[in-house]
Order: sequence, then C-alpha cells, then structure tokens
Amino acid sequence: MTSAEQAPSAETAVPHPTVSERAAGGRAARKQAPWSSHAELQVAADRDPIALLEEQDRSRVPELVPVRYGRMLASPYAFFRGAAVVMAHDLAPAIRSGLSVQLSGDAHLANFGGFASPERNLIFDLNDFDETLPGPFEWDVKRLAASFEVAARQRNFSEAERTGAVLGVVRAHREAMRRFADMGDLDVWYSRLDARSIAAELRAAHDRKLEKTVRGAAAKAQTKDRMRALAKLTEKVDGEPRLVSDPPLIVPLRELVGDGDDPVELESELRAAFRRYRRTLPRDLGALLDGFRSVDLARKVVGVGSVGTRCWVLLLLGRDERDPLFLQIKEADASVLEPLLGRSRFANHGRRVVEGQRLMQAASDIFLGWVRTEGTLDGELRDFYVRQLWDWKSSVDIETILPHGLAAYAVACGWTLARAHARSGDRIAIAAYLGKSDRFDEAIAAFASAYADLNEKDHQALVDAVGSGRVRATEGV
Repeated sequence: MTSAEQAPSAETAVPHPTVSERAAGGRAARKQAPWSSHAELQVAADRDPIALLEEQDRSRVPELVPVRYGRMLASPYAFFRGAAVVMAHDLAPAIRSGLSVQLSGDAHLANFGGFASPERNLIFDLNDFDETLPGPFEWDVKRLAASFEVAARQRNFSEAERTGAVLGVVRAHREAMRRFADMGDLDVWYSRLDARSIAAELRAAHDRKLEKTVRGAAAKAQTKDRMRALAKLTEKVDGEPRLVSDPPLIVPLRELVGDGDDPVELESELRAAFRRYRRTLPRDLGALLDGFRSVDLARKVVGVGSVGTRCWVLLLLGRDERDPLFLQIKEADASVLEPLLGRSRFANHGRRVVEGQRLMQAASDIFLGWVRTEGTLDGELRDFYVRQLWDWKSSVDIETILPHGLAAYAVACGWTLARAHARSGDRIAIAAYLGKSDRFDEAIAAFASAYADLNEKDHQALVDAVGSGRVRATEGV
C-alpha cells in the first residue's frame, strides 16, 4: 500500500477506491498475515540487544550515556521504555499485514498522556514521536500491548489482571477502528479524547472512584505549566530569571562553552538557527513568537530512551518576567525503524517528527517546528524539533496504579492509537482486517507475554553488561 508519509504530487491523481473495495483489501490481507501469525515471536540466534543500544551511543553525548543505562537498569519496565531500537529489530522478521499507517514507532503506555490543546483544554493523546515513520499498523499495537504486560508485571499484578489489561488495549483499538471505519473523514479528523469526556464516560459507568482520580489528575496536570517551570527551573540573576545549573540534568550554555569558543560567534549561530526554526511556523504564530526575547539556554536530560540525545531548554520572556515561554529543542536522529522500513522522505529528521506528530495527534503544540543547526558547539550538522515545555503535561504513574485503573487506561490508549492510525491509514481496510472476533486480540496478548519474557532477559543482559564493565551506568540520576 502507499506509504502514509508519501503525499501525492500535484500531477498525481489520488486513487479513491470504494468502501467495499477498501474492505475487501483488508480481508484479503488476512491471507498474507493471518491473525494467528501475530502471536509469533521470532528471535535471531545471534541477537544482541546491548549491541543495538551501543550503536545508538555513538551519536549521543558521551558523558550522558551512563545516565541512560542507569535509568534503564532500574527495572525491566524501564529497560523496555529505553529499548525501542531493540523491539523494532525484533518486530522486523514477523509477517506483515501490508496495511500501512504513520507509526509512532515507540507506542508504549508512558508515551500517552495529557497536555493542553491550543484551545486550552486538557486532551489525552500520544505525546512522543521521535521514532515516527510509516509502517505496518500492528507494530504499534504490539509495542503498546507489550508495554502493558511489562508494566503489569512490575506492579506484581496477577496473570488474569495482566491479561485483562493487554486484551483490553487491543480490543479497544480494534473496536475503535471499526467505529472509525463507519465515520466520515471529517468526523474522524475532529475526534479527540479529553479529560471531560473521560470523566463523563466514567460517570455513566457509575465508576465514581476512578472519575475522581481522573479529575484529580487533570487538575494536577494544569499546574505543570510555564509558571511552574519558571519557579522550578530558574533563579534570579541580576534581577532577571536565568536557567539553574544542576549537572548533569541541567547545564546552562554558559557552562558548556569552551575556553577557545567565541561567544559572539556562537550567539550569532544560535540566533540564525532560531530564525530558521521560526520560518517553519505559520505566519501568525511567528508574529506571536516575535513578541518574546530569548534570555537563556541550557542542555536538559529528558526521559529514558532519549537520554544522551541533545536536548535544550530555551527561556524567553514576553511582556515581563512573569510572562515566560519555555521551548524544548530536542535532537532528532534517524528513526530506529528506518533500517527496517526504509528512509524517511524528509531530509530533516526534525521535520519527520513534526510531520508525523501533526498527522497522528488530534491537536498539536502551536510552537511545533524544526531546525537544522550548522556546526553549533560540536561542529556537526544536527536536526532538532521544537515544542513547548510543560504545557499541562501529565502521564500515568505506574508505581501507584491499581489493576482497575490500568484496565481503564488501556481502553483510553487503545482508542487513541486507533484514532491516530485512522487519520493516516486506510481505516476501512484495517477494520475489515481486524474483524469482529477477538482472535487478533488473543494473538497479540500471546505475543505481549512472550515479549515480556524476552524483555526480562534483555534487562538482565544489561545488568550483566554493567557488571562486566562492557557499559558504564550512573544510577539515581
């Protein structure tokens, strides 16, 4: 099928098969990839998960790589979060449905959450697109399902509770895809999940306890905003806020500049890069951005799998010091899927991330854009994407969630992933492929259990690699 990332040229006629033709194509795909085939996990005899991680280390900030391994050592779940490249290679040998969508590429449960829409509503959606690329829809489903199995094991849930959550997320994806298949194109595009709709669903189901939890989480998310970032990430210097120094987690640019660097030349390069980023925004938002002046820049460690990539926080001020704007400028390297599914059509990986995010999300950050730096700091060409930092951001707390809450969260994640896939792929064909029975669900659940077993072995392999000195890990950072 046509790649979800390949936009037709002006001279190319867009094909418009009928609904029945699209559904027939989906049913035909079952012969190519039967439901039962998705239960299989084929592991190469020479498989080396640590080698795949080490390959990624080559392009990362050397002093931060041990922090990454330290975070992944914490548990099999933490390892899973940081090992998207490992799972991508494990998915590659499987039979493929041939039904292409814009993949998240890293659709684990912690990469879903709440954030503010441009209309200032708290919405629930995917929120990480570093690995996005077109590919077979089932790859996202498998990673998401496996993440629930891995997380449920970390919480010591029973087998029935684990299986219930995994089956729930896959069933929610399948059933939502069937509903999207019956909807008009615009209706699909406008579909979204927000805190109010989730609370209403729980109220209708008479689940007052979980409704109260959702409302509490929504209220808490709205406190994680630019004013909280101002209080937590800055200090007053000569009467004006400056980003704090907390190495290695936050290191201001002024501390990274070497003795031989020309600060005037560096500032000029950074300003030029910022102008290039601004050109990727719509004109009205560029005008909004022009009202802010840049004040400070710092390197910031984020996440688990992203640790070691170059991530910056830029502090800007608008009307006065109580009108801050924090932009996160995050390095975008090639997707872990590209060696397996082919290179992105976008030369700039920052743009690859932004285009994928806009296609999959119901609403995206107004300052979402991209830039390529030309030799700043380390003399290398590097791609970045830009977004706001801490704009009502919230995520699930795996350490405290209970089985009932995980099951409800699974439904929200499954629906959201289906909506993202329906926007970019042929939802009618995918719905026809999935069918009405739960046989696809059960196959994915079997895969998730097998993959969780493998992930535990991979986590132990990392423990052994640290113990032998093959890799270094800094824990507790």
